[in-house]
Amino acid sequence: MANRIVFMVGTVVFGAFAGAFVWAFFFLMDAGINLLWNAVPAALAQAGLPAVAYPIVFCTLGGVVIGLFAKRFGAYPQDMNTVMAQVKEHGRYEYDHVGASFFGALLPLLFGGSIGPEAGLTGVIAGLCTWVGDRLRFMGAEMRQLAEAGTAAVVSALFSTPLFGMVVPLVGAADDSEGSPVSDLALRVPRARKWAVYVLAVAGALAAMEALGQVFGAAGGLPHFSGINIGYAELLWGIPLALAGAAVGWLYFPFGAFFRMVAKRLEGKVVLGPTIAGLVLGCMGVALPFVLFAGEAQTDQLAQSWTTFAAPLLIATGCAKVFTTQLCLNLGYRGGHFFPLIFAGISLGYGLAALTGVDAVFALCAVAGALMGTVMRQPILTALLLFLVFPVKGGLVLLVAAVLGSVLPVPKAWLGK
Repeated sequence: MANRIVFMVGTVVFGAFAGAFVWAFFFLMDAGINLLWNAVPAALAQAGLPAVAYPIVFCTLGGVVIGLFAKRFGAYPQDMNTVMAQVKEHGRYEYDHVGASFFGALLPLLFGGSIGPEAGLTGVIAGLCTWVGDRLRFMGAEMRQLAEAGTAAVVSALFSTPLFGMVVPLVGAADDSEGSPVSDLALRVPRARKWAVYVLAVAGALAAMEALGQVFGAAGGLPHFSGINIGYAELLWGIPLALAGAAVGWLYFPFGAFFRMVAKRLEGKVVLGPTIAGLVLGCMGVALPFVLFAGEAQTDQLAQSWTTFAAPLLIATGCAKVFTTQLCLNLGYRGGHFFPLIFAGISLGYGLAALTGVDAVFALCAVAGALMGTVMRQPILTALLLFLVFPVKGGLVLLVAAVLGSVLPVPKAWLGK
């Protein structure tokens, strides 16, 4: 019983640590981006130097730095799916490269990469929790479940969606019911107990994020939309909007197939791949500035000013964001795809709302839901994830759009499996 109590307390503590780590990562990322992309260009402008080409020069330089980092330390961080697959299979995630995972996740974001931070954060927390579990083996197998609880906590804190964070570690897992462990290190515990562990970890993570946000200010994360209106016009345009979002989401796959082919041709040239990605990203960033970065701050800016942009520009930005995400992910920028693709759906949704005149939040729900549903292929998970951004009242719109997107056929050759 004493061990059980210590384990429960430890789960909450490490959940809180995961939340604090996510907050600190976002804080460093925001501070670095503000310095490199606001203060430095402003100083250049004051010195009379042209800043219009800054994205091209800086993104290309960033590609070189990212390539040199990978050449020295290896391809870190691993993507979130790989991290969670190892945790499910082995009950642990090796922690030899925690530092490389942290800096490998931060560098592309500082240099304007169109990727999300979830890969590095998930790997670092899973590795640290495994490290602690290894040193508390005397308390039994339960402490070795910290890695799994840690992934639930960090995903929940990262996306501010507790249900998504608790469900994601279970999706696609092998049968781990009592008596059927997935490995020697896996816990033989009933599903109910596993849910309890996840709840404790997620509660600690969200509490830490909220506390730090209240004291020091919120760091990172996407804004939350509210006030959706659904009338006759929205019902009339709902399916066409969802189909448009699904079509752009579908482009994610041929773009990925193309850049995987490019990456194969560049195999062994660790620095050249990200350098090319940086150059292309910088050139596109001059014409369409919102294609840069993960998309959190850009979503907030777009929400405040989307009516000042032409609809074709918003639509082009959404399509280009899908393109640059695959560009970065396949040519050496290590990260995730959730944040930039959500932003792509939001930009596209605003553009289509401007064209059709429907309620903007309704358009965002329909378009982003379908786009993410097409990419994720799991409608319920898509809806749970997008509650991060959209109101619960739009849940049915999200789910229907995600279902439409998920049934859109994609050639197997494009899936990269």
